[in-house]
Amino acid sequence: MKKLQAVLITGGAGYIGSHAVQEARTYGFEPVTYDNLSTGHAWAVKGSLLVKGELADRKKLSEAFKKFKPVAVMHFASHIAVGESVINPQKYYQDNLTNAMNLFSVMLERKVRYFILSSTAATYGDPLEVPIPETHPQVPVNPYGDSKWILERILAWYDKAYGLRSTFLRYFNAAGADASGKIGEVHDPETHLIPLVLDAAMGRRKEITVFGQDYPTPDGTCIRDYIHVTDLAGAHFLALKRMMETDKSDFFNLGTGKGFSVREVITRAEEVTGMKVPVRMGSRRAGDPPELVARADKAQEALGWQPRHSSLENILKTTWAWHRNYFGKKSAGRKNKRAGHS
Repeated sequence: MKKLQAVLITGGAGYIGSHAVQEARTYGFEPVTYDNLSTGHAWAVKGSLLVKGELADRKKLSEAFKKFKPVAVMHFASHIAVGESVINPQKYYQDNLTNAMNLFSVMLERKVRYFILSSTAATYGDPLEVPIPETHPQVPVNPYGDSKWILERILAWYDKAYGLRSTFLRYFNAAGADASGKIGEVHDPETHLIPLVLDAAMGRRKEITVFGQDYPTPDGTCIRDYIHVTDLAGAHFLALKRMMETDKSDFFNLGTGKGFSVREVITRAEEVTGMKVPVRMGSRRAGDPPELVARADKAQEALGWQPRHSSLENILKTTWAWHRNYFGKKSAGRKNKRAGHS
């Protein structure tokens, strides 16, 4: 049996990274997770190789490259909260950029030439046209998007100078959970709309705050393009295969081309769960564009990629199944623990 080629997946124990780890062998690659587990979870990559380490630890990183000999790197390890980036930009520029630069340096030392960047639609800023094409000007309106845009520019220069090929995958809104129910989204604190809505439906939080109802959209709330995390994961390996075949860098949007407002998501969630979602209206957040919807035909044509799992109903159903499984068990465990000490 042919030995699978190793791919180092930084941040592989996180939400999107763990789904990439799970999908890797389907596409003919052996995943090696490199994660400090500060926000990731070892259980999310159970059954695959895990190296616990910091990207700032150059020695350990180099040892991982030497031991596992990856042909490529998929980079998910970064801070991702738009609101937090506005409040604390130093965290985003320091960690997202410095750690990535360290990673690039070790890749060059070890002669690993292929890199997949987990990028974002936030590099586009406020859209001038919707759906947003890959050729849209990149004018980020928050430090999170800016940090990713800077990395894209750095990698473009590294391509010319060192032959380090890279593919930028500009996500729209990652959502959903693996159909098996084994892995899903767990952030602390949680900042993404769909899990927050489901938290409110479960009673894990008092209500969901809708930030802004005066946007220039049909119902006044922000519109986003939701893409299922399993579809995202698959796109990474299709992009890697294409990059290795062509030996060329590229960039792609990953979205469905269809957007849903915050109000629509809440209504659909109530339909899927059969529960009322308590809502509180709040003011706009800094750095939130009114509408972000992808033009994603380039990825479909060049990679043969299709977002097969990304209907809003399926996203909500898989997230709800994961939510009940994971958080339901956590709640039961806390109750049993309290009962044991009574």
